[in-house]
Amino acid sequence: MNVNKLEPKQALNRMYLKIKPDTEMIQEFKTNLDQLLEVCDSQKAEEFNKNLLIEFLKKTYYGDRYFINTKERSDLVIHNDKDVKSSVGVIFETKKPTRTVSAEMPKLDKLNTKALQQLVLYFLRERVTNKNIDIKHLVVTNIYEWFIFDARIFEELFFGNKALVKQFCDFEEGRLSGTKTDFFYQHIAEPAITKVIEQIKFTYFDLRDLENLDLIDLYKIFSPEHLLKLPFVNDSNTLNKIGRAHV
Repeated sequence: MNVNKLEPKQALNRMYLKIKPDTEMIQEFKTNLDQLLEVCDSQKAEEFNKNLLIEFLKKTYYGDRYFINTKERSDLVIHNDKDVKSSVGVIFETKKPTRTVSAEMPKLDKLNTKALQQLVLYFLRERVTNKNIDIKHLVVTNIYEWFIFDARIFEELFFGNKALVKQFCDFEEGRLSGTKTDFFYQHIAEPAITKVIEQIKFTYFDLRDLENLDLIDLYKIFSPEHLLKLPFVNDSNTLNKIGRAHV
């Protein structure tokens, strides 16, 4: 058992958990999620599946209220506002939805893989280079499996590691012996993650096990109220009002 693994219910704000969603919203979410799982295709390019994920997020929650797209070398980001110039709130590393084990995807018993190392690089570029203090979550997903990290963990363990930040700056400025991103992953990110691996908590779920997952918890996990940490009012009608505002 991985003691750092959180179930969706454990990751959600306790007050947010008490808010009851509208039945129609949950049904729409389930329909959109089923469609995403039906059309994602391991035989297609990563870009194809990434676009499906963007469509799912926009259609279900974000609409035109939050800009969702790629940014520079990051696979996918959700901005904190509808303007492309607004700060990035969520950073994704996306992989193809393969049904076999991928060497690049994290595993419950092996978190320190290329995908997490890529997230560390993307985080440091946002946090150090862009001076972005508005990052809320970081995500690795292959459509089926989801690893969601609270940005506070990255802030403490990676931005708070001054030696790592210096290595990152030296790498970005071309002052090290390697300049390719694989050099950063293997010689900088991997050992930095190894040192703090037991402190990295994350939310995990696998959509291939959908029948055993709580739909309401899943709906909330993907929502901007969770991923972007939006404020909400704790009353029985709030989630209904929020959902209608997403449309």
